[in-house]
Amino acid sequence: MGRSFLWILLAMVIMIIPFSFQIKANQLSYNYYQFSCPKMQSIVKSELQSLFLTDATAPPAFLRLMFHDCQVQGCDASILLDYQNCEMISSRNFGIRERERINQLKSILEEECPGKVSCADIIVLAATESVSFSGGPPIQIPFGRKDSRTCATFKEVEAELPSPTITVDEFISIFKSKGMNIEESVSILGAHTLGVGHCLNIVSRLYHPQLGDKMDFGFGASLRLACPTEIPFTNLTFVPNDFTPVTFDNQYYRDIIMGRGLFGIDSNISADPRTAPSVMRFAMDRNYFFEAFTSAFVKLSSANVLTDMQGEVRKQCNLDQMNDDHYKSRDSPAAASSSYL
Repeated sequence: MGRSFLWILLAMVIMIIPFSFQIKANQLSYNYYQFSCPKMQSIVKSELQSLFLTDATAPPAFLRLMFHDCQVQGCDASILLDYQNCEMISSRNFGIRERERINQLKSILEEECPGKVSCADIIVLAATESVSFSGGPPIQIPFGRKDSRTCATFKEVEAELPSPTITVDEFISIFKSKGMNIEESVSILGAHTLGVGHCLNIVSRLYHPQLGDKMDFGFGASLRLACPTEIPFTNLTFVPNDFTPVTFDNQYYRDIIMGRGLFGIDSNISADPRTAPSVMRFAMDRNYFFEAFTSAFVKLSSANVLTDMQGEVRKQCNLDQMNDDHYKSRDSPAAASSSYL
């Protein structure tokens, strides 16, 4: 009798474990702010559209900010923390902008509904508005992310943010960890259809090309004109990511098929048999790319997030009120290359 009872108990535990994971996954909700802050989305959209109309560089900046936050320990606004040795000290986060703008949006929302809207949710919403405003798909996302009380370690930043020299194997592995299949992984790189790349991240490819890296001759010549030295004169020199850098479209895939991809991974995914079919399909069918990108975006922005009591809702996005007086990072930085995302 005792042994039978133990087997029944074990079976019940096995059944409960996957159910508990399912609850965790479903803690984000599409109507999370329906009662606590019903105007949240309309306020953010209105504020951002005013900005976008005067600054064409803002949409890609918000999109990149979201990727760099969500890639490292989930979307938790840890990238906004202004403590010594936090994530922004890593060169992988070189060129990240609009952090202060998230703080400003947070201040406006604090007036509307104090203590309700997390900085993490604002970052993700700003990215979706950036995509939509630039001609991309309207992405519906669930809310309920909480803000982290700590920033990531330097090692975590280095491991999770792709470098300019990432291989296809590494690329697939990184995004697989976010729950994406290969097609979704290829689609998430389509974010490169917006914005620019810095010479700092491409000079190695220009002046030390790897075997099999197929770059259009004329395109390579134009890049060397824009980035004329192996060590850039300034870190601020840049070139467009694709032929339509202010429009969210499928031009990125058309470009890399023709050997006009800015980064080495662009060239590699157009040639690798695992990823090339997706590149070709996205280049031919913009709507199909939009569908895959939307799916990938939702997965990335929902992976490994903090919910309920796991995090907090910061009053100021750059400060953690609980640890402000005694904050210490969990690691120290070292020199590294920047991220291309």
